This record gives sequence, structure tokens and C-alpha cells, in this order.
Amino acid sequence: MSLDEYVQALKGKSIAVVGIGISNRPLIELLLENGCDVTACDRRSFEELGEEGVKLKAMGAKFHLGEDYLEGLEQDVIFRTPGLMPFDEHLQKAKENGSVITSEMEAFFSLCPCRTVAITGSDGKTTTSTIISELLKAGGYKVHLGGNIGNPLLCEVPDIKADDFAVLELSSFQLHSMMCKPDIALITNLTPNHLDKHLDFQDYIDAKMSIFLHQNPENKLVLNFDDEHTEYYRSNSHSKLSYFSDKSEIPCGVFCENGVIYRLKGTERVKIMDAAEIKIPGEHNVLNYLAAFEVVDGLVSDEVCRQVAMSFGGVEHRLEQVRCLNGVTYINDSIGSSPTRTIAGLNSLTAKPILIAGGYDKKIPFDELGDEICLKAKRLFLTGATAEKICNAVKNSKYYPESGVEVTIIDDFKDAVLAASASAENGDIVLFSPACASFDRFKNFEERGNYFKKIIMEI
Repeated sequence: MSLDEYVQALKGKSIAVVGIGISNRPLIELLLENGCDVTACDRRSFEELGEEGVKLKAMGAKFHLGEDYLEGLEQDVIFRTPGLMPFDEHLQKAKENGSVITSEMEAFFSLCPCRTVAITGSDGKTTTSTIISELLKAGGYKVHLGGNIGNPLLCEVPDIKADDFAVLELSSFQLHSMMCKPDIALITNLTPNHLDKHLDFQDYIDAKMSIFLHQNPENKLVLNFDDEHTEYYRSNSHSKLSYFSDKSEIPCGVFCENGVIYRLKGTERVKIMDAAEIKIPGEHNVLNYLAAFEVVDGLVSDEVCRQVAMSFGGVEHRLEQVRCLNGVTYINDSIGSSPTRTIAGLNSLTAKPILIAGGYDKKIPFDELGDEICLKAKRLFLTGATAEKICNAVKNSKYYPESGVEVTIIDDFKDAVLAASASAENGDIVLFSPACASFDRFKNFEERGNYFKKIIMEI
């Protein structure tokens, strides 16, 4: 089915699009341009929508706004925003009354004419998705990078050709109860995350399974050989399995041993490169490359893989060097929205940084982060909704009494950044890696990272 045929089939039906955000805005405009009956639902008021609301109203959109924006959902088709879980009581009631619940990403999968690579996991999704995209482009393919990485692709379907690749970063929110069948699926790792949204950790684990549940033996699933959840996923998979590891030699796939990255071809080890040749620093990025190299096996040569790894400079907001001022290096790691990501950032640095952390509370523990901060940070500035929780985790750590780490809580984000900067001396690193989501103060991690960079550039 073409995109035009899909949209035409929606004409004559009532449609609700829940959430007027990045992923749904182009969808709303597409439906309105084709004469569909669309109600745009959002927690914000019309005034808060600003020019966006005025534009959609002029195009013919109806609105259901404010705190009760989920009440009375009864449209024939309801497109949910990724952050609204399918088990929400309002969606469940609508489904029981005959509504079809879907999403922009689910619609894209049903219409996408090209091969798809889907990536999920708790950490490394964005970097690994971007690396895979870079590898495929270097291998001569046209690539469409999207999904949770911020670029909705549904409206681009008419421009996608059969021999292209769509590389899709998918969150547990998007995957939960979603029907998809990627040609290649990758799960980077699993750690507790988004427990404010999921029913429990098992619900989070199972949501990730949607990335491969509908695959067949012709489709490929790449798993982290050393992750404790891999056996659970393997036992539920009908896919062609391969692995990556930086700890073990594996049955098939890509692994790192003694600083050398190998691809296993039958029983033969084929060297791809030395891990030290990878341009972006950190052991976690070695893992990201191991996963990406296995994803593109048979599509991109090992020599091209090596060339990309030696030249690719990384993803914005992921350990991004902002500037060096008066001997102080400022690093933006706003994408570090979980404790494990911030720990990876701390482990990638050669000196103890002055760390700025805190943000939206996803109801996940900070105990391990507290230990790592004591061991690997020089000073800690906390801000946002989780400041007290992280502070308690640090001070309750068995390493705290001997660590010498100073902890300061400052409510205002800008004041916290400026205080961290003022405390820095020649040779110091100031690392902004929140270990939390951004939603207590910002729309997303990009807005948060850009604001951090603006503050630093204005010093």
C-alpha cells in the first residue's frame, strides 16, 4: 500500500492524534492536507501551542486541549504519542469501544518500501543508530535515519526507494504493543529505565521484545552476548541470531579481545581493526561499534567499517566537547538520560570531572551512580527534580567518606552550570551528564543540551 492509499483509506473516519510533538506534527499536517477529520489532543492550551496551534487550526484541525485532553477519546482511529503507553485507561476504553490504536511509527512500518534496521536497548541507541547509518552510507546505500532519534519518516515514504535502508531508533514506548518486522533488529543492552511509565521492569523488558517477535528465520537479530537478558530474548526468538561482545568469544558475530576487534567467520577470526583506532572515546563506544559492525555484516566491507570508525566524530549531545576556556574543557552529554549512560561518560574520561547532574525522575535507582560518582568525580553539582535523590545516593555510598567529592545542590539550572564553571581550575573537565530525562524543565534532551551549550558559550 502506498502512503496516498493509506491516507485515502482514513478519509471518512474520525481521527485523533494524541500529542502535538515532533513525531506527530507532520502526520497531523499530512492528514489535514488530504481532507481528513482530525482532532489534535495535547496537554497544552491553545495559547501555549502558539503559532503551531494557529497553523493547524487554519488547516482545519479540531482540538481537545488541557489537563483532560485524554478524556472522551472515541475516534475511529487514534494515533498515540510514544510517551502515552497503550495500557493507559483512556486508550483501553477507546479500544474496547472499537477504536483502532496505532502510531506514526507503526504506520511507517506497514508502508515502508525498503529494508529496515531497528535498534533498541537501554543505552547506546542513538550513537549506534547513527554509526549504522554512517556505515551504510559509506557502503553506498541511501539511508533514512529516524524514529526516536527525532526524525519522523512517515511523510517521507514516497521518496524512499526499495534498495534504500531505513535505520530506526526505537524506544520501549514506541515498541510497546507495536507490530513491526525489521529486516535486522539490534538490542544493545537492558538496564532498569523508564519505570515511571512501565508497569514494572518486566514490562519494560517485554516491550523491547516487540522489535523481533514478528521476525522470521530470514530476518536477523543481533544481541549483546554478555547481557543477562539475552538468553530470555534468544528463547523467544525465531530470528537468525548473531552476537557482539567485548568480554567473550561468541558463537557468531563480532567481538573484541585484547584490544583487537574481530569478526568470526565460521571458525576463522578476521581482524577488523584495533579498538584504539576508534575516533570517539570510551569503552561504551567500542561496544557500540561492535554492535554496528555485526549489523552491517554482508552489507559493508570491513575496510569501510574501519574507515568510518577512524573518522566519525560522534553524535551531538553525546560527550560533545563544547569549548576549552582558560584551560577548562566543557563537555555536553545531555543525551545521558540514565545512570548507566552517565557512568559510561565518567568511565570514558581520563581525569575526574566536575559533574553536573539531575533532572526528571524516572523512578529508577541511583545507588550504582552514587558509587561511581564517589570514585570518578572531583566535584558534583546537582539540579532538577532528582537532586536530593542523587545526593542521598552519593552520601550513602560506602565510598563517600574517603572520596572527598563535594556535593552542591542549586535549584536553578543556569546557576548550577555557572557555579560548576566558577569552581573549575586550569586542567579541569566540566561534564554535564544529567543521568535523568529532561522533562522536569525541557522538552527534550536536545533543548537541554543546547541551553547548556549556550550558557557555556556566553561565559
